[in-house]
Amino acid sequence: MIFIAHIISFFKFKFYLRDERGISALEAAMLFPVLFSMLMAIYDLGQGVVINQKTVAASQIIADLISRNEVVNMDLINDITIGGSLALEPYSKVPFGYDVVSIEFDEDGDPIILWRVTNNMDENDGAVDSTIGLGEEGEGVVAVSVVYSYEPFFTNFVVNSFDMKEVAFLRGRKSVTVTCSDCP
Repeated sequence: MIFIAHIISFFKFKFYLRDERGISALEAAMLFPVLFSMLMAIYDLGQGVVINQKTVAASQIIADLISRNEVVNMDLINDITIGGSLALEPYSKVPFGYDVVSIEFDEDGDPIILWRVTNNMDENDGAVDSTIGLGEEGEGVVAVSVVYSYEPFFTNFVVNSFDMKEVAFLRGRKSVTVTCSDCP
């Protein structure tokens, strides 16, 4: 009985090969997985672009809020970084890390780190090095590095995750440097 069903289905398949409707159904069946995979990849790419823009916003928010103060403390820095992480809403804040550095320039224009607070990422010494020559003696800048580890939803079998990185630089608004009263 099963053998007869296979023979009938084979003859129906041969009939579809001669009929245009059968060919179009066969083409659709072959193209559907490819088109569906492309759709999922485009979704993940779009989510990656949105998260990257939110990472840029988070770094700029943290740098802006820090540079508004003459003196900060750890409680204020924690509140500011929480505020910066809110830019990532509605995405998870677990893979979010930051490195906040207050820098003062010496007589040669070389950066001197006044204080640094880092959480959930490595210290970004490249950001500090990139400030060489940006200021005169006694001037300062705040450098905020932000990292967000994005894990694609559909295409995670191709790419497990990749880091979105952004660095924002701002000068103090009320003073040339921003100091910290209780930073490590």
